[in-house]
Amino acid sequence: MKEDSLDYKRKKSFFEKLLTIYGRKAVLEAMQDEQLKIYKLHMADSNKSGGIISEITALAEQRNVETLWHDRKALSRISRNSKQDQGVAADIELKQHLSLDEFLLQTNENKPFKLIALDRITNPQNLGLIIRSACAGNVDGILLPKKGCSSLSPLVIKASVGTIFKATIIHCEELPQALRTIKEKIPSSQICTLSSHAQESLFSEKTDISPFIYVLGNETDGVSREITSMSDKQLSIPMNNGVESLNVAITAALIAFNS
Repeated sequence: MKEDSLDYKRKKSFFEKLLTIYGRKAVLEAMQDEQLKIYKLHMADSNKSGGIISEITALAEQRNVETLWHDRKALSRISRNSKQDQGVAADIELKQHLSLDEFLLQTNENKPFKLIALDRITNPQNLGLIIRSACAGNVDGILLPKKGCSSLSPLVIKASVGTIFKATIIHCEELPQALRTIKEKIPSSQICTLSSHAQESLFSEKTDISPFIYVLGNETDGVSREITSMSDKQLSIPMNNGVESLNVAITAALIAFNS
């Protein structure tokens, strides 16, 4: 039973590192990028040979990528977007995409880290921009729940300008439980939420002395009450000229570059 459990965990971990992209241009660009590891190429058997289809299959053969041919319905189940997949999808293996368990295994109480956690971020454009800022800035990862947040769609990939393939993304099922798990494993970790009413400034925090998790809330409602009740600190971003708040992606950039 233990071996079966370990085998299941290994398979689950592997498939969590796969990102399926679709669309002829997107897949061709991925095939052309030798730094990306392509796990499998999926093609609809209704595709006509020639043009970009031939380019994609030729690159797959050149890179020794397994190509699977499907009927149109089967391919749409893989891409999850039959209207826009254009008969082409590919699974990309991203080693820096981790499960929460994997992340916790490689960190400890004495290793300060800085995460951006997402609470019901539903706009793909915002998610892509957050990923881009986190990848460029001083952030060790993005905690992305499967429930409540936008999925890693082509719109997110486009908004991230390809940084989604480089950023460390930590996948979890639900944010509240993930935060509780982190606090149990690393009690010194600080959960911080942002509020315009908070007295303490974001820029007054020293992030190199303990683990920090900054929670970004929903574009309309902000951070949920449940997450707010779990937070150790509420921080504000000082504003001028009567401005009340910033777009969530801009807030992520400020956090990412605040050392």
